[in-house]
Amino acid sequence: MPGRETARPILLKNARVIDPACGLDDAHGGVLIENGFIAAAGTGVDTVPEGGETIDCAGAIVCPGLIDMRVFVGEPGAEHRETLASASKAAAAGGITTLVMMPDTDPVIDDVALVDFLLRRARDTASVRVEPMAAITRGLKGEEMTEFGLLAEAGAVAFTDGRHSIRNAQVMRQALTYARNFDALIVHHPEDRDLVGHGVMNEGETATRLGLPGIPREAESVIVARDMRLARLTGGRYHAAQISCADSLDAIRRAKEEGLAVTCGVSVNHLTLNEFDIGDYRTFFKLSPPLRGEDDRLAMVRGLAEGLIDVVVSAHDPQHVETKRHPFAEAADGAIGLETLLAAGLRLVHAGECNLATLLRALTSAPAGLLGLDRGTLARGAAGDVVVFDPERPWVCEEAGIVSRSKNTPFEGARFQGQVLRTLVAGHTVYEYAGA
Repeated sequence: MPGRETARPILLKNARVIDPACGLDDAHGGVLIENGFIAAAGTGVDTVPEGGETIDCAGAIVCPGLIDMRVFVGEPGAEHRETLASASKAAAAGGITTLVMMPDTDPVIDDVALVDFLLRRARDTASVRVEPMAAITRGLKGEEMTEFGLLAEAGAVAFTDGRHSIRNAQVMRQALTYARNFDALIVHHPEDRDLVGHGVMNEGETATRLGLPGIPREAESVIVARDMRLARLTGGRYHAAQISCADSLDAIRRAKEEGLAVTCGVSVNHLTLNEFDIGDYRTFFKLSPPLRGEDDRLAMVRGLAEGLIDVVVSAHDPQHVETKRHPFAEAADGAIGLETLLAAGLRLVHAGECNLATLLRALTSAPAGLLGLDRGTLARGAAGDVVVFDPERPWVCEEAGIVSRSKNTPFEGARFQGQVLRTLVAGHTVYEYAGA
């Protein structure tokens, strides 16, 4: 990762500087990075120390680098799908400077040695920052808890069983109680596997028309409601990794009004796509949770705009072509999303469904705050992780341009308005748009 050698000072001038954490939105400002940290940001920042580099942003937006809280990486164990190196290159192309990887690897990240290995491997091969979440339970089996204290000391930023839901309420209660002792965050994928059954898409008229078994919204909302009660019982910090329906959001709303330490995230897929996008059994749209109806999508958008939804994630889940080249019901769940996270999110801004500051907060300072990271802001002394993007520049997502090792994007052929021009980590440029 960049930063092992100190970068020379760099000034990003003539920019619209936005930092939701500081309430900064300056249309004629600049950002100065020195020794890998933010030295100044905002109006009047237009001078670089001797020997430094100046970049004219020509009115583009400069904001904190994005932090993606839900990224699945194949390494170790499935490097044919994605490696830390390929994932980090894709992240940099999408303006993401910190990717938080899930423990669903082989072997599972449930041991101190694995956390240490991944951090070392990331330092050697990744071009952006990589922060691992460790497993809540050994082997992701939902039974025996891992050693939260030792794993946190080793560098785990939170605890999750990734794409696996914890069925046993007593285990979840113990995890929340145990995590409270370390002020650790429990991140959970809410899904009742019994209610999911053999379902492969959202239950409803569309599933019936396609002849596919459906997954009811209650498969998610029942677990969210259970977890809210357990958060109240234990006082632990709880984060729903992804929600996708209005009932789940209502449960989160009530818990927040009660003052519980609960937060939630939503994938950009569930903010911008719905079940109709599946079309003629397009497997790149087979996700977990499944794409919902338009009413639920709009509920997620309103939840984000109102601040009820805290974090937006890519839910990047690379799948090999052979696991997607099946009938819809047999194909693997998951889609890549690192390179399209910001551009897809900007669709909401351009449509007037969400303001830019709210979207960027959910992609920067909010995840940083949940995970205790010194990033996600342009405040003086913060990490010099920055993205420069043009919110108006159009581009088309095409397979040939995808950096990720896997190509299973639901946005293939999609037209976007919003192009990342430059990504910097600790003051080092790790991505520069070739057409800039």
